[in-house]
Amino acid sequence: MKFACIGTYPPRECGIGSFTSDLYHSMVGDITQNENEGFIIAMKNSDEEYSYPKEVKLTIQQENRNEYIAAAKNINNSGADVCILQHEFGIFGGQSGIYILSLLYRLKIHLVVTLHTISNTPSYTQKAILKEICKMANVVVVMNLKAIDFLTDIYDVPREKIAFIEHGVPDFHFDQKKVKKEFKLEEKKILLTFGFLSRNKGIEVAIKALPKLVKKHPNIIYLVLGKIHPGVMRSSGDEYLVYLRQLIKDLMLEDHVIIPNEYVPQEDLFKYLYASDIYITPYNNEAQITSGTLSYAVGAGSAVISTPYWHATELLANGVGRLFDFHNSNQLTDILIELLDEPETLHALRKNAYEFGRNLTWPKTGIKYNNLMFDTLQDDIAIKEQSFDILNMPPFSLKHIHRLTDDTGIIQHAKFSIPNLKDGYCLDDNARALLMALLANKEKNNYKALELCPIYLSYIQYMQNDDGTFRNFLGFDRNFLDEVGSEDSFGRTIWALGYLLGNAPDYSYYQSGESILKKAVPVFDKLKSIRSIANTIIGISYYLKRNPGDDSMTELLSRLSNKLVESYEANSSDDWRWFEPFLTYDNAMLPLALLHASEIHNDDKIRKTAFTSMEFLISKTFTNGYLSIIGNDGWYKKNGKRAVFAQQPLDAMAMILLFQQAFKLTKNIEYLKKLFKAYMWFHGENDLRISLYDVETNGCCDGLESYGVNRNQGAESTLAYLISHLTVLQAHKDFKKANFIKKRSHGKIQQNLIN
Repeated sequence: MKFACIGTYPPRECGIGSFTSDLYHSMVGDITQNENEGFIIAMKNSDEEYSYPKEVKLTIQQENRNEYIAAAKNINNSGADVCILQHEFGIFGGQSGIYILSLLYRLKIHLVVTLHTISNTPSYTQKAILKEICKMANVVVVMNLKAIDFLTDIYDVPREKIAFIEHGVPDFHFDQKKVKKEFKLEEKKILLTFGFLSRNKGIEVAIKALPKLVKKHPNIIYLVLGKIHPGVMRSSGDEYLVYLRQLIKDLMLEDHVIIPNEYVPQEDLFKYLYASDIYITPYNNEAQITSGTLSYAVGAGSAVISTPYWHATELLANGVGRLFDFHNSNQLTDILIELLDEPETLHALRKNAYEFGRNLTWPKTGIKYNNLMFDTLQDDIAIKEQSFDILNMPPFSLKHIHRLTDDTGIIQHAKFSIPNLKDGYCLDDNARALLMALLANKEKNNYKALELCPIYLSYIQYMQNDDGTFRNFLGFDRNFLDEVGSEDSFGRTIWALGYLLGNAPDYSYYQSGESILKKAVPVFDKLKSIRSIANTIIGISYYLKRNPGDDSMTELLSRLSNKLVESYEANSSDDWRWFEPFLTYDNAMLPLALLHASEIHNDDKIRKTAFTSMEFLISKTFTNGYLSIIGNDGWYKKNGKRAVFAQQPLDAMAMILLFQQAFKLTKNIEYLKKLFKAYMWFHGENDLRISLYDVETNGCCDGLESYGVNRNQGAESTLAYLISHLTVLQAHKDFKKANFIKKRSHGKIQQNLIN
C-alpha cells in the first residue's frame, strides 16, 4: 500500500505535526509482512522556512489556493492508493480552512480523514465545510466516542462511515529516578502541565491551587512546559505569560512554579512525563474533543488530574485518572494533597494509567490505521460529484424575502441575514423580486408570492420618470437618491414588466404593467449598454408572445437584436467568439437575449450568433466539469488571465436561464443537464466546494470570494437563487417530458423492427 498524508509536520512546532509524524512512521515498514510506502504533504504558513525530512515530498502554502489544486494533481499522479488527511480548521487556508475542499474534490483516490477538532456548536461555515469533507471521505476517524455522536447528530455523517481509533502515544520508556536525577529534581515532587499556552488552558487555576499545597508539601515544583501558542502571540503577544508570572509573584510561588516558555522536543517531553509525579490538565471548558497532551500523559503512566472536558471524561474513566470541576482550584488542592499524602493511592493511579496506555502506543495504533486502510481500499472511491436529484432540493421558501420586504419594496442589502436599512431600496432588486414572485405564482401557485407582487410593481411605478426612464435608488426614508438610474436597472425592469405582460395573474396586473412599459418604450432605441439591450430584448419577447400582432414592438425587437449581433461581429474572432473584448458580469444574458429573439424572429444570423456565443461562454466556464463563473475581481480580458473570485449568484442564474431557453429551442437534453449542473453551483458544485444557500435563513450568500463565502444575504443573491430554483422545477418537468417522448419514440421504433 502507498499512502499520501496531509498535515503539518516537524520541524514545525505543532501538535498535529507530531501526530502526523508519529502516524507516518508507525505505518511504514514491515507490518504483517506488507511493505508500506508513504509520503507527506506538509502544510506551512507563508512566513515559514523549514528543512523538512526526506518523507516530505510537497508543501502547501496555507493561503495559496492554487497550491492545493496543484497538490491534488501531484497526489493523483504519485501512485498513492489512499490519501490520509489530518483535519484541523486552523491549519488550512481561506475562511475556516475552506481551501482544503479544492484539493479533496480533485482527488481520484480513496480518502481517509482524521478529525482533530469537532465542535458541537460550529459556525455555519465550519459545519458546511466539515459536512463536505465527510461526504467526500471513505472513512472518518475520530479519537473520542463522543465525537461519533457529534458527527451523526450535527453533521449528518452515516455511522458506518466513522471509525474510532484513540490518539496514539510514542513508545518511550524511562526510569523516574534516573530522569529526576538528570534534571536535578531528585528531592522534588513534580507537578507537570505541557502544551501551547493560551487562556483556555487554565494554567492559573492550577497555580491558585498551590499555596495551601506548598505549606504541606514544600518540595513541590509545578513545571509548565511549552510556549505561547503562535496564534495567541500574533493577536495578544505575551500578555497571558505576563499575567501568569505576576500571579506567581503575588502568591509568592516563585520557588515552586517554572514556566520556561520554550518548545520541548518529544523525547525530552517524555522524560519530563516520567520524572513527574502528577500530571494536570486544568482546561477551562468542556469543548476539547481530543487532547494529545492528555493521551501522552496516560501513555507514559502518569497520575493524571484533569477538568472534565470531553476527552478527559472518557479517557480517565474506570480509575485511569481523577477529575475536578472547571475553575475549582480548591478541589484541585484537595485531590493533590490526598494523592501526595497517600503514596499507595498515587501508585495505583499511575499503574492504571500505564496499563491502559499500553494500548495506545503508536506501533499498535499504526497497525489499526494500516488495517483500516486495507479495508478501505476494498470499497469504491467516494463519489465527489453531486448528482442532481430534485428530491434533494431544499423546499422553496420566501422566508428571507419576507424578511427583506416592507410596504415600500425589497431592501437591497443585508448584514448576514438581517436587512441593512441604511442602504434602502433599488430598482434592480424590485424588478427581480417582481419576476421571482410571478414565477413562484405560475410554477407553484404560491399565493404568498402573489401578495408581494403589488409591492414590487408599485415601487417600479413610483420610480418611473415622466420621460419613461426610471430612478434606481430610494432611501429608507423614501427620498430619491438619484435622478436617472443605470441602463442596467432600466433593462432589468423591462424584462420583469415584459414577463408580467406575458404571464399576468389577472387583467388589472396587465393594465398596470402595460402603462409603465409603454411609457418606457421611447427609451429603448437610446440604450447603449449591451446588457441593458439584452434585458430589454427578453422583456419584449415575453410581451410579444402574448401580443404577436404588435408590429411596432416586433420591429423594435429586430433593431435591438441587430445591435447585439453588430457588437458580436465587431469584437469576435476565431478564438474569441464574444460581444466584447472581455467577459464581465451577467454574461449569459447576451446569448440568452438572442435565443429569445430567435424564438420570435426566424433569423438565422441571430440564432447562429446566440448559439456560437453560448458555446464560447460554456467553454470558458465549464472547463472543470462544474460551473466556474468569471470572477468580478478583475473579470476576463481577451488574451488575458481570467479572474476566479468574486463570483456572483446573478451570473449562475443567467446561465441557468440560458440553458433553459436553449433546450426550449433545440430539445437537446444536454442543455438541461448543464442547467442542473449550473444550479448545483449554489449547493457546492463550485470552485470552493461550499454551498451558498443557507438552509437556516433560506437566504443565499452574496458570492464566492478568495477567502471563502461572503456571508451577507442581500436581495440580489437570494432572488437569483429563487429564480434559479423555480427554473429548475420547470426544467425538471421538461426533462421528464423529453425523456417520456424519447422512450415512447424508441418503443415505437423497436415495435416497428419487431413487426
